[in-house]
Amino acid sequence: MRVSRTAGAMPHSGIREIVNRVIELPGGRISRLEIGEPGFPTPAHITRAAWDAVPRGVGYTPSTGTGELREALAARLRRVTGLDLPASRVVVTQGAVQALSALAEALLDPGDDLLVPDPSWPNYEMIGRMRGASVTRYPLRASAGFLPDPDEVEALITPRTRALVLNSPSNPTGRVFPQEVVAAIVTAARRHGVWVLSDEVYDELVFEGAPANAVALDPETVIGVYSFSKTYAMTGWRVGYLTAPARVTALLSTVQEALLSSVSAIGQYAAHAALTGPQECVARMREEYRARRDLAVRRLTGAGLRIAVPHGAFYAMVPLAPGADSRLAALDLVGHGVAVAPGSAFGDTARDHVRISLSVAEDVLETGLDRLLSWGALTGFGAGLGRAAGA
Repeated sequence: MRVSRTAGAMPHSGIREIVNRVIELPGGRISRLEIGEPGFPTPAHITRAAWDAVPRGVGYTPSTGTGELREALAARLRRVTGLDLPASRVVVTQGAVQALSALAEALLDPGDDLLVPDPSWPNYEMIGRMRGASVTRYPLRASAGFLPDPDEVEALITPRTRALVLNSPSNPTGRVFPQEVVAAIVTAARRHGVWVLSDEVYDELVFEGAPANAVALDPETVIGVYSFSKTYAMTGWRVGYLTAPARVTALLSTVQEALLSSVSAIGQYAAHAALTGPQECVARMREEYRARRDLAVRRLTGAGLRIAVPHGAFYAMVPLAPGADSRLAALDLVGHGVAVAPGSAFGDTARDHVRISLSVAEDVLETGLDRLLSWGALTGFGAGLGRAAGA
């Protein structure tokens, strides 16, 4: 009795390895900086809309989302990004990760190649491999401030390349790509007939610079992927969306039916309330994240660390000693009372970094930074945890 070789070969998430180590430890013992969970409750007007929906009755919805929510999403894209696209080009999904999974089903065949950033959210690579695609990484080097080189990205495109992932603001680096960089990558993709999957789930969490807004550059080449999770602190509600050319959304109607039938109706009511209700909560959370970013940068640079200042999202990459094994460092740091994500969880380029989340409450962040810097003083930021030692 066989199981899927593709699924069996899938590596476990390096982030989840740390999460699973600390999740059941007594509260307060570990400062949890390893996961990107918004440090705020879902705003009250959103949860109230979900409660109010229940007595009206909830059932199946269209596979691509309710017409009311899709119209509100099209209006949101016009307001925030300037895109003037019909609601028929918007598809509601079960979070951004399911949007990307559906797109992999719609766009990739086994043997195709998917280009992803390195470092990047590990699910990109997992989703591509689950579809039977090969995955090629384009580097975001610390020496270049974790920004891509468009010429280097284009040089990696081959006749087998079907799509490339763009993510700005970036997880895990928090970097916001300059508009000319985004435009150059989109132009290169169009030249080679390659889809661009622009993950913009942090598009309203930008402190300096501007969101990628890559769809506006070429709505027939770029597919935008968005989410309510980070903007509205709705991670557990599992509602995301995408905008794509009409022939892709037509395919996705069938793909969505096969994958999940429809997104939770209650979640869609809540998402509609998020879009049409007061938006001050978004600005307030963004300013809190900015303050936490400033605190972390001040503490880390004050300790002599050279970091690429995050200009969006709520993450920062912290350098270890050159050649240090970030997985071993992250495991060791748990014993010192702080959980971080190893850079190796995000690819090869930042294996001697760890990612910290800035989304947590300020006192948790302060304590976590204290413990991280104390550990760094003891170990030389993992100088003794070389890659050879972890082999």
